[in-house]
Amino acid sequence: MTIVNLDHVCHNYGMNGTAILFALQSLEEAKERISKGFDQVDLSVSSYDTAWVAMVPSPTSPNTPCFPQCFDWLLHNQHCDGSWGLNHGDSLFMKDSLSCTLACILALKRWGVGEEAMSKGLHYMESNFRYATLEKHHSPIGFDIIFPGMIEHVRDLNLNIALDPADVIALLGKRDLELERLTGSRLPGSEAYLVYVSEGLRKLQDQKIVMKYQRKNGSLFNSPSTTAAVSTHLPNFGCLNYLQSVLNKTGSAVPTVYPLDIYARLCMVDTLMRMGIDRYFIKEIENVLDTTYRLWVQRQEEIVLDASTCCMAFRLLRIHGYSVSPDPLEQFASEKQYVNSFAGHLEDMHTVLELQRASQVITRPEESFLKNINAWSAEVLKKDCIDDPLYLVGLKSHIRQEVEDALKFPFHTSLQRLESKRYIKIYNARDVRVLKTSYCCTNNVTRDMVWFAAEDFNICQSMLQREFKCLERWVTENRLDKLNFARQKLAYCYFSAAATLVGPELSDARLSWAKNGVLTTVVDDFYDVGGSKEEHENLLQLVEKWNVNVAATDSCSEDVGILFSAIHGTILEIGEKARKWQSHDVTSHIIEVWLDLLKSMSKEAEWQRNKYLPSLDEYIENGYISFALGPIVIPALYLVGPELSEEVMRSSEFQSLFKHMGTLGRLLNDIQGFKRESEAGKLNAMTLLRMQRGDNNKHEVVPAMKHIIEFHRAELLRLVLQQGKNDLPRACKDLFWNMSKILNLFYLKDDGFTSDDMLEVVKAVLHEPVNLVE
Repeated sequence: MTIVNLDHVCHNYGMNGTAILFALQSLEEAKERISKGFDQVDLSVSSYDTAWVAMVPSPTSPNTPCFPQCFDWLLHNQHCDGSWGLNHGDSLFMKDSLSCTLACILALKRWGVGEEAMSKGLHYMESNFRYATLEKHHSPIGFDIIFPGMIEHVRDLNLNIALDPADVIALLGKRDLELERLTGSRLPGSEAYLVYVSEGLRKLQDQKIVMKYQRKNGSLFNSPSTTAAVSTHLPNFGCLNYLQSVLNKTGSAVPTVYPLDIYARLCMVDTLMRMGIDRYFIKEIENVLDTTYRLWVQRQEEIVLDASTCCMAFRLLRIHGYSVSPDPLEQFASEKQYVNSFAGHLEDMHTVLELQRASQVITRPEESFLKNINAWSAEVLKKDCIDDPLYLVGLKSHIRQEVEDALKFPFHTSLQRLESKRYIKIYNARDVRVLKTSYCCTNNVTRDMVWFAAEDFNICQSMLQREFKCLERWVTENRLDKLNFARQKLAYCYFSAAATLVGPELSDARLSWAKNGVLTTVVDDFYDVGGSKEEHENLLQLVEKWNVNVAATDSCSEDVGILFSAIHGTILEIGEKARKWQSHDVTSHIIEVWLDLLKSMSKEAEWQRNKYLPSLDEYIENGYISFALGPIVIPALYLVGPELSEEVMRSSEFQSLFKHMGTLGRLLNDIQGFKRESEAGKLNAMTLLRMQRGDNNKHEVVPAMKHIIEFHRAELLRLVLQQGKNDLPRACKDLFWNMSKILNLFYLKDDGFTSDDMLEVVKAVLHEPVNLVE
């Protein structure tokens, strides 16, 4: 996809030709680097894991190292203060630094090399050992077992190191209690975890227990350090072959987890999507997802045995239309099941966050266990991340912000432009994570992605501002601002288009969406408070006749004349623009959609005048149309790209998409507007449901109404994601889902469309650019 055309940049930025070419060249170069990044997934090397690999003896000569090349790396990668480890400069990760340093000292001592390096390392340990017992510092996974085990190993080797006896006793005591807890639980997760932290155990577990966790690639848990620790006690050619294969790939040092290719590429896809620039990398993303789906079907270990990878693969595959079942996630249906699993023992907030995100993509009633995951993971994230002061500063403040956003803006309320802006601002280009030691992706394109996304956001925003000015002129020219009864909601109407329809090529769709949004809002107010019965009938008759010159007739009021002229002119304009995209005239269909709306509004007005009380089903059958989403969404379908036949636009699938979307909006509105509409004596689904249930308790009816809403939301998502030969194209289906997201956001707490609470959100998308701070 072309980033932007020259005329656009020139018009919006007032740049000369040379500057324009330089800006576009920079963007294209960044785009090219990002594209190549899909094939350049590398992890930071781990001094901790490399040290354990260095300790593995040769199977043919036990007094010599199996991988001597690791020593050169250790000796050349000690920091000037004597420590080893990923030098991220965060003091809260001192335990990680101590663990890495001690492992490297043990490796050098094991083979009697690097006396000077050992001496510097021992001095660092003595100077900073106090941090090992401080609770406020982040602990690598398994630290409470592995680090004390290494301390005991130091004593066995008679290394000259002065450590505070009280601190050593505290560490050993805590280790013993943890081992007692784990060995006494007899849970599969505890058993697996004890194998995972084999480096810290003086005596290896039973060989049969250990080797049942060996994977097809020869590793244990894809962990070089675990595999190496097991190999020092239990020579195994599968383990040795795995370690050699890692070194063949990485050179003289190893990462803390290998392989991680699938997860890293999925993270890249996820990042591009959340930054709002995935549309530039469609082919690359398709390749990643096709490969992931093939491995998913094959139940490849790198996916199914890693909870984070499994969750992300499921979520991304499902929202891109691949047929995948969430069954692999059912093992985490309850918090207890998760805590007792191996993944739960790792206590990784990234995994819980991925479970939370995956649980939101529910499409079928039988997937109810996803709701359970959603509930407990939200509580865990809030308790263990948001409320934990450790996540307020340093590297972990990054995930804290991600957690807050995930809980505040779940999948069904997250609008692309808003999410993009939030994510660009919090994205950590050096996203450091912690297993047994800290690690990060060394892919150099991460900074390119942030810069590219910020530039794209700002360029698109300048385009949106131009369009908004055009819309303001349109409102004035059509005298819609002269209708005193009408709410003026142009900003909201355009925001709902701008936040979801992204890119220069969708300008016509955005303008159509916004104009019809303004018109439906005004017409709704006209039927609600602004017009008489005669005026309602008059407007409907004019649209039915269509070819009417209201300026040459005095048969309608000024308000009706303004409304009809605006509707008439807008439909003709949209119909003309749609000719560029469609091979047939769609104007008559747009008129039909508007007539359906006016008739449904007339019916509700008649019910109100006659004090008629419809059944809930009758109310919804009319209400999903009268909620006025048809004229907004349906004309825009003709302007997003795919050519649409009349057969597709009148198919049962299309009708179902429209009905679920409209019903969702109607019921969300009725929940939040219940008090106001009840006081005004207006019809409301909540009132009708209470009457149907014979229950006057509002608090009992609300959950029942929310259950109905959840059903329509899940059905809508299912229809959007399913792919069939004669289905509505996905680009068109997305408009229905995007509208539902807008509705869920507007009605998240109250009637956001009627109030002014969303103005700050509108401003963030339309007026406030992204400013990157180094």
